[in-house]
Amino acid sequence: MMNMKFLLYCVVAVLGLSSCNFDKKSFKSTGIAVTGKIGEILVVCDQDIWDSRFKECLDTNLTQFIMPYFPDVATFELIHKTPNHFTQGVKRYRNTMFINIDPTLKGDIGKIEKRVGVWAADQLVIDITARDFDQLEKTCSAGLKSVHQEFDTYEWKRIKKYYAESENRYISDKVIKNFGIDFQLPDGARLVTTRANFYRIEFPSAARPIEFVGAGTQDPGTITSGILVYQYDYKDSSQFSLEKLLRDRDTMLRFNVPSDYEGMYMGTQYNKIVYPEIDPTMNEDGTLSAVEMKGMFVFVGLGKHGTGGAFWAYHFIHPKSQKMICVSGYVDAPSTASWTQPLREVQAILKSVVIK
Repeated sequence: MMNMKFLLYCVVAVLGLSSCNFDKKSFKSTGIAVTGKIGEILVVCDQDIWDSRFKECLDTNLTQFIMPYFPDVATFELIHKTPNHFTQGVKRYRNTMFINIDPTLKGDIGKIEKRVGVWAADQLVIDITARDFDQLEKTCSAGLKSVHQEFDTYEWKRIKKYYAESENRYISDKVIKNFGIDFQLPDGARLVTTRANFYRIEFPSAARPIEFVGAGTQDPGTITSGILVYQYDYKDSSQFSLEKLLRDRDTMLRFNVPSDYEGMYMGTQYNKIVYPEIDPTMNEDGTLSAVEMKGMFVFVGLGKHGTGGAFWAYHFIHPKSQKMICVSGYVDAPSTASWTQPLREVQAILKSVVIK
């Protein structure tokens, strides 16, 4: 096997560089599925490294938030094992990072390397090696943002791959026929609303994380999530402004997404803390340019507010129908539950969107 090693950490002050590369070493794993929760990174290092000021550097760079949600939704949570503990237990954690001090390491800079499929299929392992503690801090300060991006991408790709294997063709075929697009869906998803310009797809309860609500009890139904697909006439590029995207969204939801309480419907939260944000984005294979919008929704009407949660949407022009299309995932959950997994599921679906 070719063992090519590229340095990830770059000494910006000396070399004037700001971009770095990974070495990718692939392994034939046993094919067993990864373990560990979605949104976790297992950090394997000596206890003195974990208990040092270096932990703050890890937290700052790897536990970034998916904005603009409230309560905060972390992309990852860090868990720790010592090397001895790791070797005696399960090694199939989906996201694993080894941090090592090697006094024999040559050169002025440390190394960050990537391995794929080491102990399980689709497992991502990152190895960080430095000669001493000071070099370790410099290496990680410069390279951990790229490490975060690698873990982030692998997380939604695993979900997308899983959905593709289970393939819900009944709904997908209807979406293709009505909107001219396709995307991956979890097995057991239900099409609960079908109108000429609007579909609502609800995810199965099995796809939701289990929330512990008391001693010895579990509640698998506390998080409601799904996908909205709608289309309307495209006239000009000004429709991609945040103001107009929100206006059109509110109009579509008012007439198509009622609450369980008569007279209430899904609306947008406009509090400045969670005011929706937009950014350009692409689907996984780079064939579709879209405007990504993230924010919070709430059920409104009758002069009061009901439950609410997060939404994550892609907007784009269909090249054949010339319609503005929106694929919008939503997660309705109590603040006591973790939103990381259901939002990752939405992200994976959005990344899978393709034109048909």
